[in-house]
Amino acid sequence: MPTRQSDRSSPKPFTFNPPVEHPLGRRILPAVAPAMERLFRLDALNALWDRCTRAGDEQRFMDRVLDDLGIRYRLAAEDLARIPKTGPVVVVCNHPFGALDGMILAALLTRIRPDVKIMANYLLGRIPDTRDLFLLVDPFGGKDAARTNLRPLRQAIQCVQAGGMLAIFPAGEVAHADLRTREVTEPAWSTTVARIARKAGAPVLPLYFHGQNSTLFQLLGLLHPKLRTAMLPRELFKKRAAAIEVRVGSSIAHRKFCAVGDDRQIADFLRQRTLLLRHRSTAPQISAPPHLPGDVMAPIALPGCARVHSAEVAALGANQLLADNGDMAVYRAAAGQIPHLLQEIGRLREITFRATNEGTGKARDLDRFDNWYTHLFVWHKTRGEIVGAYRLGITDEIVAERGTAGLYTSTLFKYRAGLVERMGPAIELGRSFIRLEYQRSYAALLLLWKGIGRIVVERPQCKALFGPVSISNDYQTSSKHLMVQFLAASHYVPDLAELTRPRHPFRPPGMKKLTAQGRLNRLLSDSDAVDDVVAELEPDGKGMPVLLRQYLKLGARFFAFNVDPDFSDALDALMLVDLTKTDRKLLQRYMGEEGMGSFLRWHKVE
Repeated sequence: MPTRQSDRSSPKPFTFNPPVEHPLGRRILPAVAPAMERLFRLDALNALWDRCTRAGDEQRFMDRVLDDLGIRYRLAAEDLARIPKTGPVVVVCNHPFGALDGMILAALLTRIRPDVKIMANYLLGRIPDTRDLFLLVDPFGGKDAARTNLRPLRQAIQCVQAGGMLAIFPAGEVAHADLRTREVTEPAWSTTVARIARKAGAPVLPLYFHGQNSTLFQLLGLLHPKLRTAMLPRELFKKRAAAIEVRVGSSIAHRKFCAVGDDRQIADFLRQRTLLLRHRSTAPQISAPPHLPGDVMAPIALPGCARVHSAEVAALGANQLLADNGDMAVYRAAAGQIPHLLQEIGRLREITFRATNEGTGKARDLDRFDNWYTHLFVWHKTRGEIVGAYRLGITDEIVAERGTAGLYTSTLFKYRAGLVERMGPAIELGRSFIRLEYQRSYAALLLLWKGIGRIVVERPQCKALFGPVSISNDYQTSSKHLMVQFLAASHYVPDLAELTRPRHPFRPPGMKKLTAQGRLNRLLSDSDAVDDVVAELEPDGKGMPVLLRQYLKLGARFFAFNVDPDFSDALDALMLVDLTKTDRKLLQRYMGEEGMGSFLRWHKVE
């Protein structure tokens, strides 16, 4: 095995000189050492070191090594922007290759800021040009390791507390084949990373290297761990001319990871957040086109006559104005009262849904259910235009007249007898949108919910809200899978699920290993945590859909999931909200104090 050389004047920093106790072995070693150095590519490593050292400029030593090997690293501009240029931060990284990880990390981070320290294996200390950059520790846990590691650990904490950047490979050893899990993986991360991050009081930034070492490396490692170490130089030269993908996650606030639990739990959490980055796509996902004849998207219909739209709104009865807020007001109407305005609602639905890779692909998003559902819409009084809308159906009335086939959701899910009775009187919600120009403001969505609140107060027997929440196909499959897993684990209604079957079940490929054996339990603890994970996976950084978060705040529970081929393969999560169990502050916001009081008294709820 190679031994450590401390003198830069030495022509061979990497030599095959393992400790040998037997006299015969010590005599044979000089004879076999040259052959072993060639076998394990230590001779090539020494030549590489010599070429790069003679080139000068210690600050760019790692760049010269990578250039000599023809190795490039690449990361998206958004990922690069996530690396803070100033301020204290702890960077945690996976360890798939060996010395190459440290080289790329050093080359990348030192280009961004000068105050970088990297905690790494003491074997890197053989390169004098890098000793000012690395804090060298012994990850092998020998009898002297704890004592020799104390000084670099203190230096690591001091580095971050002084406002610097510290990077760590918490696994301590390179990812390798594990027979139990039948995958290439890292061991559990050392709790040292949790202690450093916690004591330093700094945020943590996950950084992920994509890839793994060769099959031969994995097989030899199964025979003996030291063979893995011996193979690392060969693995480095196998990466000649390679392009290594680097992914940077979102910064995790100190208070957030400290709230996870003890040091063991924090280390596991940081490991999960880092390894999760393997599932992030490198580019925005391209959604499948709607299933139309010839897969052609129809042009959006032309807007209708604004004067006619205004006349239809003006003709509505006084009791159809549900709430007013300055320039905007929310109304309810039947299809027959707003024939032209309904065409405009359908046109705007399609525009809004297509912007998130949803939509029907038709000129207007309208169907037969629009004829008997109630339309809730926000009207801008001064501009004379629709701002947003919802579609509502009183389930017991619709089922009494048309059967369960009269419910829009019956096109997505198969209902068994007794579902509507089990839910009780409910309002089916769907087809909600806020047009793009108004999405930055909360005012329109608040008005729509005040309109829903007013209708519930008028019909207090309808204590449940029911309907599909769409998760656009614009989301990565991994994000959708995690959201479904979270909803099914934490907000599930098993008795209703028994009476419901999706027409097109959601069966995501892959992700089985990631979600097996509770590996994501720390990441899916609550909706805020899931929102963080989704934002980590999505190339554009978006979290869970706004409407899904809104329903969760209301106390939504879910009981079926379906892929809608007629709506650009959007994933629909079927939810139910029992408003008698909703947070009182939210009820008051949407119903008003008096309306909330009358609603709760009707249900004899204090």
